[in-house]
Amino acid sequence: MAPRQGLGGLYRGRMSAPVTTESALDRAAAESAENAETWARLPIPSKMAMLADLRTRTGNAAERWVRAACEAKGIPPGSPLEGEEWLSGPYAMLIAVDALHQSLERLWRGQPTYKESWVRRRSNGRTLVNVLPADWHDHLLLSGYKADVWMRPGVTPRDLRRHTATFYAQTLPKGRVCLVLGAGNIASIPPLDVLHKLYVEGQVVILKMNPVNDYLGEIFEEVFAEYIDRGFLRLVYGGGQVGSYLVHHDAIDSVHLTGSDKTHDLIVFGGGEEGHRRKERGEPLVRKPINSELGGISPVIVVPGPWSEEDLQHQAEHFVTQKLHNGGFNCIAAQVLVMPDTWPHTDRFLDIVEYEVANAPERPAYYPGAHERQIRAAERHHDSITVSTDPHRTHLRNVDPDSKSFAFTEEFFSATFATTRLANGDAGSYLDAAVAFVNSELHGSLGASILIHPETREELGARFDNAVARMRYGCIGINVWSGMGFLLPRASWGAFPGSTLHDIGSGRGVVHNALMFERAERTVIHGPFRPFHRAWQAGEFHLAPKPPWFVTHETAGRTARALTAFAADASLKHLPSIFNAALRG
Repeated sequence: MAPRQGLGGLYRGRMSAPVTTESALDRAAAESAENAETWARLPIPSKMAMLADLRTRTGNAAERWVRAACEAKGIPPGSPLEGEEWLSGPYAMLIAVDALHQSLERLWRGQPTYKESWVRRRSNGRTLVNVLPADWHDHLLLSGYKADVWMRPGVTPRDLRRHTATFYAQTLPKGRVCLVLGAGNIASIPPLDVLHKLYVEGQVVILKMNPVNDYLGEIFEEVFAEYIDRGFLRLVYGGGQVGSYLVHHDAIDSVHLTGSDKTHDLIVFGGGEEGHRRKERGEPLVRKPINSELGGISPVIVVPGPWSEEDLQHQAEHFVTQKLHNGGFNCIAAQVLVMPDTWPHTDRFLDIVEYEVANAPERPAYYPGAHERQIRAAERHHDSITVSTDPHRTHLRNVDPDSKSFAFTEEFFSATFATTRLANGDAGSYLDAAVAFVNSELHGSLGASILIHPETREELGARFDNAVARMRYGCIGINVWSGMGFLLPRASWGAFPGSTLHDIGSGRGVVHNALMFERAERTVIHGPFRPFHRAWQAGEFHLAPKPPWFVTHETAGRTARALTAFAADASLKHLPSIFNAALRG
């Protein structure tokens, strides 16, 4: 099959699925509405049984799922880059199914979805729930990592249960139909959004596949076969016209979309000048509840400290991963690297970053419009360098932090990134300035990362903790890419609360959230600064090697395949292959 041209990017997927006709859309909407109450009132054991079937079907389809995604994105068979498609495809799906199943088991036994021992309070009174590690799998496979979900102000440990899984507290819940407008970049986003709406919010779903990855539709129809057979899920195909028709359909009660703020405003207020005027007047065309995950400008803050040459190398690869994972086509891709201006290691770190960007495995820029966005970014900044021409990877150097630059307001959604430098005295004052900068100057609030040496973090103590608390982001990664929050099923995933329809930012609401928290504010993830073979020498005891999601991981494909096999059946027989592959990365 010949590749086809997208809008400025080579798209190698199958030919698009036939557009669903309006009459078929009407039938899908009517059937969904007819079955919505049945799903809402289906007993928990029946919903658990359907999850068990879904897990089996996902495991059976995993190989074809990954093969289809790699073919569409131009990833060569056997490439380490296959690991991205295993981890962000069937693996993410399988661990989410398992987490939801465990939550339902606890609810059926009359227990909260979380363990009481996971809950604690910060010194400022905020309630936190430790969601990682949650079981022995996490202790073994994610050694050195932990994650907390922070509740919004006012939620106490005593009343947390009142704000958890409230759908299941209803005696006779009302049936509702949600339209999910699927993402086109990460393969697991559409099915994970479907699971959240079904199991956390109790709504049946119509999933409109994105034309960029609608080749996955036949696989999703297979793995969700029981849900489709019983009228709890429908898949439809087409572009903006299909989405618009359903958004305004009387049978649709709510909408969830993944995309850009521009797409959101087009849906809510309409296009052109009239749409702009409606937004200014505060007159949305759509008055149904709309949740959204819209990306933004994700920063990585580098805190000065006593980094070794090996630390610089490892963390440079870490940043490059945050930029180039999935070719840069991630809503959580790093876009602005915040550096201390007079740190002795700044120039060396940036040299390594440019080298690793240039030498990272090549892949087609498969997402439509990527090349045009890269060119536009380079033309608008005088100090830019194309680090690698095929595919185009561009570094916008030394962006003035006071410039109100487009790099701080326009999501590139490509292999383009910017660096900016802030004055630094001591590490604490620099970190305070960096937090103030990302909060005030960068568009969006989905995710941010901080890279900090353990000694520096210990020296800062409460000052570091308070700086993190001031960050207004839905996911914060400390020595770990905030994108890991997407992969953690018990974490909440979404923008920092506070956006409105008229100033949407990175969106409203959360997904994933298998513990079903109603008032989650953010997820904070902590990771190891060094891989274990060097960490032990420094007195840090964990077993984490180079993470398999690193774009420089040489055995990422084999590691991720083995992790997926383990997630599918939890058999201990997979552990040797996991560790053997991971340690060779």
